[in-house]
Amino acid sequence: MTLKQLTRFASGCLLASLSSNLFSAEIIETDVCVYGGVAGGVVAAVQAARMGKTVALAESGSHLGGMTSGGLGATDIGNKAAIGGIAREFYQRVAQHYAQERAWQFEKREAYFEQRGGRSSLAGLKSPGATMWTFEPHVAEDILFRMINEAKVPVYFQQRLAVVKKDGPQIIEIVMESGKAFRAKMFIDATYEGDLMAKAGVSFTVGREANAQHNETINGIRAVTPKHQFTVKVDPYVKPGDPGSGLLPFIQTGNGGQPGDGDRCVQAYNFRLCYTKNPSNRLPHTPPEKYDAARYELLARYLEAIVAAGRTPKLNEFWNPVPMPNGKTDINNNGGFSTDFIGMNYDYPNADYPTRTKIWQAHADYICGFVYFLATSPRVPQNLRQEMQEWGPARDEFPDSDHWPHQLYVREARRMVSDYVMTEHNCRGATRVEDSVGLGAYGMDSHNCRRIVKNGHVENEGDVQVGGFPPYPVAYRSIVPKAGECENLLVPVCLSATHIAYGSIRMEPVFMVLGQSAATAACLAIDGKTPVQKVGVSKLQAKLLADKQILEWKGKSPGSASPR
Repeated sequence: MTLKQLTRFASGCLLASLSSNLFSAEIIETDVCVYGGVAGGVVAAVQAARMGKTVALAESGSHLGGMTSGGLGATDIGNKAAIGGIAREFYQRVAQHYAQERAWQFEKREAYFEQRGGRSSLAGLKSPGATMWTFEPHVAEDILFRMINEAKVPVYFQQRLAVVKKDGPQIIEIVMESGKAFRAKMFIDATYEGDLMAKAGVSFTVGREANAQHNETINGIRAVTPKHQFTVKVDPYVKPGDPGSGLLPFIQTGNGGQPGDGDRCVQAYNFRLCYTKNPSNRLPHTPPEKYDAARYELLARYLEAIVAAGRTPKLNEFWNPVPMPNGKTDINNNGGFSTDFIGMNYDYPNADYPTRTKIWQAHADYICGFVYFLATSPRVPQNLRQEMQEWGPARDEFPDSDHWPHQLYVREARRMVSDYVMTEHNCRGATRVEDSVGLGAYGMDSHNCRRIVKNGHVENEGDVQVGGFPPYPVAYRSIVPKAGECENLLVPVCLSATHIAYGSIRMEPVFMVLGQSAATAACLAIDGKTPVQKVGVSKLQAKLLADKQILEWKGKSPGSASPR
């Protein structure tokens, strides 16, 4: 652990683990153990503590918040009115922070809200119950630390799961690589990967289901992928026109497959970049270790093909910077070649920790190299190079990871297969459940899953963006395992949903909502001495409503916002 981390935690964070070697035989016993310090895990821990239970929060890394504090400051949700409970409390705290003049160091408040184009206003920020859904990474993590400290929940960092001990369908103890053991009556898996769920022997799946499996229409291999696609034809071969010369880097072998069939492909991951143009807070572009410009031949050819078609490429065709406070950004993937490292994450969901570290680094190297190539390569049009050179990483973000986001954007990994699977039909409102524990409120969304050769040129495959429906209920049954598999575990993040339904549900505010609902159910199960599958739904829903969760959409809605 770095000196900067120790300094920060000493100033107010409940640090329960300084070094794994110091506590190699420590046993932590609580009512509820939350494994995973993403925002949904923090909310779950806070809710359990507020309900009077003893709680431990164990996190494999060194940060709280997952993507919420890892660069995803442009909150994806669709209809924000669908978010209640502790999740909404978080966004209210964000608003309270940015309502203060001292929160604005690199930008005037008025300038930021004018730039936002009416999506939020300074006047609205000061109104009672105001929320704000755009924020800097360190602000999000500071708020989550305050919430966890107020709840007096100890946090144990650098706790990588090694063994899950069970007695029949009950988890008795989870043991970490550090030697620490956590014993609890109830466990909540709040990881993006579903590690606790998997080691507990709970059924799960990875990849895309065939449309036929659940009678869906937009799952599986896509017949056409019109968005985030190459807009001009680009030759995919090392020697143009010669398939025998092999494929360029970042292109996968294989044909398009049969539309609608399932596969093991996972939608692309990336990092959400917090960059700035402010010279006083901007760091220079630096290449990754072992940078090789030749790896970006596909990007170079794409740029040249755009120019040959009579267009001048612009930077916003290659990434999507959304303004955050203080002159910063949340930069996401955009276009045919961008920050998504397509097809390079298939092994991640089931990988061990060393393999995941390698995949993490490969993604970081790819994106850092992509940015550096655009900023420096003579094969990049001068206007685009100059535009990229105006940007750089924000100096005051991610100080303990060399100003690079600490969280890889794991858009999906394992997904539990329970007695109830959320599908496209739930999202569209064709199927409704009565055991609602929260609302999904985003379009059905998948980033590209493959980059292949079709008809002699390179194409991306797998992007889906289908909206136009109002918020819909998420079933309690989808966050609990099958009864015979585990009776004291809840899974609010890697819940039971198909690839395409998960693409709608998988938003940070919804993970927070489901984290609170999972913790509430865990506490009721403890009080009733019952398996989580037997928790009374009406009693659970009554408590959730009392705690300001929203379980049913009653408002008028023009439909969900466009996905991304």
